Amino acid sequence: MSATARVVTLNLWGNEPPLDRRLALATRQLLALAPDVVCLQEVRPLDGRRGRTTADVLGDALDLVPTYAVSMRWPDGAFGPGRPGGEEGLAILARWPVRARRVLHLPEARPTEARTLLSVQLDTPSGPIWFHTTHLHYRLDDGVAREAQVVAIDEAVRACGRGNDDPPQVLCGDFNATADSDELRFLRGLTTLAGRRTHFQDAWRHAHGDAPGLTWSSENEQTRPLRSLDIDRRIDYVLVTSRKKDGRGTVRGCEVVLAERDGDGADAICASDHYGVMADVQIAST
Repeated sequence: MSATARVVTLNLWGNEPPLDRRLALATRQLLALAPDVVCLQEVRPLDGRRGRTTADVLGDALDLVPTYAVSMRWPDGAFGPGRPGGEEGLAILARWPVRARRVLHLPEARPTEARTLLSVQLDTPSGPIWFHTTHLHYRLDDGVAREAQVVAIDEAVRACGRGNDDPPQVLCGDFNATADSDELRFLRGLTTLAGRRTHFQDAWRHAHGDAPGLTWSSENEQTRPLRSLDIDRRIDYVLVTSRKKDGRGTVRGCEVVLAERDGDGADAICASDHYGVMADVQIAST
């Protein structure tokens, strides 16, 4: 029986070019990491509109089963004259069978920016465990919107069971906020929002303390188009509900991953404009 679950989170950067090279690079790195669960954000159909998605490509290559949920669809011209319509969503790729699936539409939706929480309960060798992926509003002044979103996420996670005897849960995603923001401080149990408190373990901080762990990095050339958003931040997370007395939910390790480059000089690319985060989480009792 597997004692740990290896979880990777990655914002896939939509279908930005060169998509085939980026997916091949992501595949090569993920195969080497051998994750049990991959939580994805900015998943899009290969043609931008409908049908087979980037998550399907990775799932086939990794022999993991994808669960996909649409966060938003938009018509032609929504992002400017002549720009085509399309859709974007979240996905979870899993080694284990899916027992249940839930989708929550988060607060503060906008015509061209709508956010969701995708949750799947997986039939792991240690019993059923919920894994969640999300992607929050991105603007630097969107803190109040993100606060409403994390409160809704906490309610959804609690509805999946956070009693003493319930298994741990894993929450992943691109939160577009640093660890010292009110949004993340709330999730880490350090401040109150909407009159409530909660607690998740920040896997990176558990393993590395105050080390930077940058996932939105100036060393990644793909961040250049959005450098107005402040580069060199840690905004992608693997969060785990509180550790159980029997050891379940213990973070056994965490690393920044998917930072490898393909090509040289101006031709060099990463798999995405974000780096990924990988964590090993204990799921069996000791």
